[in-house]
Amino acid sequence: MKNLGILLSGRGSNFTAIADNIAVGTLAARISVVISNRSDAQGIEAARQRRIPAIVLPSKGKPREEHDRATVAALRDHNVDLVCLAGYMRLLSPWFVQQFPHKILNIHPSLLPAFPGLEAQQQAFAFGVKIAGCTVHFVDEELDHGPIIVQKSVPVLDSDDEHTLAMRILEQEHLAYTEAIKIVSEGKFKIVGRRIVR
Repeated sequence: MKNLGILLSGRGSNFTAIADNIAVGTLAARISVVISNRSDAQGIEAARQRRIPAIVLPSKGKPREEHDRATVAALRDHNVDLVCLAGYMRLLSPWFVQQFPHKILNIHPSLLPAFPGLEAQQQAFAFGVKIAGCTVHFVDEELDHGPIIVQKSVPVLDSDDEHTLAMRILEQEHLAYTEAIKIVSEGKFKIVGRRIVR
């Protein structure tokens, strides 16, 4: 059973979805620690309510390397096998990524490589795409770039606005993350170029 470390900056809805899936036995894993770079992140309170170790390591005003080293130390202290970014609004340094090769997952609310970066759902809506979705991928040294593990598509309806589209994508995110953690935990895949082959 893999020990998960969750990094978040906000409400942590993907964290709670993962925790719920563990609680009902859909996912065989354990959340060892939840870490946030923001003291006001709702996800920290959600972790404490579930009696999961929760740590705040404020990033504001700290050099990136210093903050990354503190975060990696906390992950190691909790014997984390897989790091899951769940709305973590910081870019990880190349050094951080190298500490957990092919062991850091991120979820992004678009069908990468389309619409990387912030406000992906709004970008997709404004661009007029007919299909949007979400992607769980390995984290590498570039933004929203590593090999793709799972993607879920969502049709863009004529009746949609940015909010309704974002909510439907979020529903798929909650399914996709658990699916991706299962794939990575089982280890029955190879990375061929950028492709995950099972």
